[in-house]
Amino acid sequence: MANVSSSTRALTLSTTAFTVCFAVWTIFAIIGLQIREMLSLTDTQFGLLVGMPILTGSLIRVVLGIWTDRLGGRTVFTLTMLAAAVATFLLSFATTYTQFLVAALGVGMAGGTFAVGVAYVSRFFPAERQGTALGIFGVGNVGAAVTKFGAPFLMLALGWQGAAQVYAAVLALTAILFWLLSEDDPVRATAAPRSLKAEFAVMADPRVLRFSLYYFFVFGGFVALALWLPRYLIGVYQFDVATAGMIGAAYSLPGSVFRAWGGSLSDKYGARAILYWTFGVSGATTLLLALPFGFGPEAFIAIVFVLGLFMALGKAAVFKHIPVYYPQNVGAVGGMVGMVGGLGGFFLPLMFGWLRDVTGDWSSCFAALFVLVAVSLVWMQLAIRRLPDAQPA
Repeated sequence: MANVSSSTRALTLSTTAFTVCFAVWTIFAIIGLQIREMLSLTDTQFGLLVGMPILTGSLIRVVLGIWTDRLGGRTVFTLTMLAAAVATFLLSFATTYTQFLVAALGVGMAGGTFAVGVAYVSRFFPAERQGTALGIFGVGNVGAAVTKFGAPFLMLALGWQGAAQVYAAVLALTAILFWLLSEDDPVRATAAPRSLKAEFAVMADPRVLRFSLYYFFVFGGFVALALWLPRYLIGVYQFDVATAGMIGAAYSLPGSVFRAWGGSLSDKYGARAILYWTFGVSGATTLLLALPFGFGPEAFIAIVFVLGLFMALGKAAVFKHIPVYYPQNVGAVGGMVGMVGGLGGFFLPLMFGWLRDVTGDWSSCFAALFVLVAVSLVWMQLAIRRLPDAQPA
């Protein structure tokens, strides 16, 4: 393992870089509003435009994770940020819907850096501190709140093109500073080269699928609720757009910060215990919110924030498992689990909308989340019952 100063530097640089990447990854949520008006997009076209970076940033995580295992996090992180910066700059010259979609594919690479950072950071820390380290790294999700609060001001001052160019410049500068200030990961130089077949073979382990389902709920569900919550508040409680948007942003911010606490708790009490609490409380809250009698707005917001808190704790707990089980495949497995979680953030809002259209019931989204958490909890319990007492699940 690296010394303390190297570990702290790697974690600080990676978390800062991931925060910038996450801000870029979600830029269409803000600049897309002007683009929608400029191109007169339908709701479906706008939804695809906003979701395209999320989709591609999720799908690319497996590939980036494997490259990180083979080439090292410093190189892959830097190159990915530079590529995303170029795509974000070129976005400012797009004029047609097709061009915007193509640019969004490139912008999505910024979201793929999560898999790179997980593999890179974990190699600087011993097993008993990896949960805390990866939880702190995951705080980079706060980049979404940075965009929600900051990008509107840039867009008002410079237009959507100027906002995209500023984001591209900041991301490129971040990539350069990361390369200059960071170190190569401490274990790659001594690792024996492996074939791509060996890299992918670990994906056949049923635990990878199980961890992916956990992350589909805790990360995908969290992102989906952050996107769906403003619409829910407007539809159910007749909140105005500004108030609903501020509550949505307030939901996202602490959920990112509490991820670091989840990592620390996972190191102290074990990831299994934190996941039991996550699924138990999440099951209770989603069941309450799925019931037909409903709650007043204050009670609803309080319950949703409790749900978001425990989802944040669970996000860190899931990734605490990965370096323990797969120390030589953190990038590949972390990429796979992260990809599935990101896909949850893309598909669950679509499911929420479909359920609302079919049932006419706003609470149907929480019924869907309850099913997800129930399946996760049952599967985890069945897996744990087959394990020796000393082995993590």
